Amino acid sequence: MLPRWSEAFEAAKAGKIQTTRAQSESAKVNVVWLRLEQGVSVAEQIDHLSPGLRFLPCVVLSDRPTDDEALAAFSAGARGYCNTHAAAQVLVQVAAVVLQGGLWIGESLMQRLVGATSRVQVATGVTAPFVRQTWSKGLTDREKEVALTLATGASNKEIARALGITERTVKAHVGAILEKLHVRDRLQLSLVVNGQVSGVSRG
Repeated sequence: MLPRWSEAFEAAKAGKIQTTRAQSESAKVNVVWLRLEQGVSVAEQIDHLSPGLRFLPCVVLSDRPTDDEALAAFSAGARGYCNTHAAAQVLVQVAAVVLQGGLWIGESLMQRLVGATSRVQVATGVTAPFVRQTWSKGLTDREKEVALTLATGASNKEIARALGITERTVKAHVGAILEKLHVRDRLQLSLVVNGQVSGVSRG
């Protein structure tokens, strides 16, 4: 185990996240962490998990992450994908998101997916009028600007440049927007803003 892995899983044992590392097939496991072997397809490696682990949430760790490999991992049923050498606090966040039923998607792939939802809406003109009229209710004018810019697939840096504010301010606005609209991540927010889905209530 890499030192950062030990640190992350020690946090798990301390109760900071509700997950544990599998020591054997009989051990209690909430999340499977699969480090990819180079030269073998993601689908094949996930498929080769033992029957006792195959139906648990799987996070794929890659030494050389790429968007295409991430897409292959999610297509094969993975719930998360990140760099093998990610910091311990990132691994803790990944586990927390996956355990809450979410997906952990890298920033690069997230931007591609967010941009795609915007392009589909523009190309087809298909939106949900009710959603389009109501999603911004309760947001400040600045939060609306941030949400609209984010929904085009822009990164925090690009949003900051476009609106003349700092990246730190953008990050704060994005957090507030996600909270107010009850959505999990930037992709879901983009779908809401582009009129594809309604806000999600917490339950």
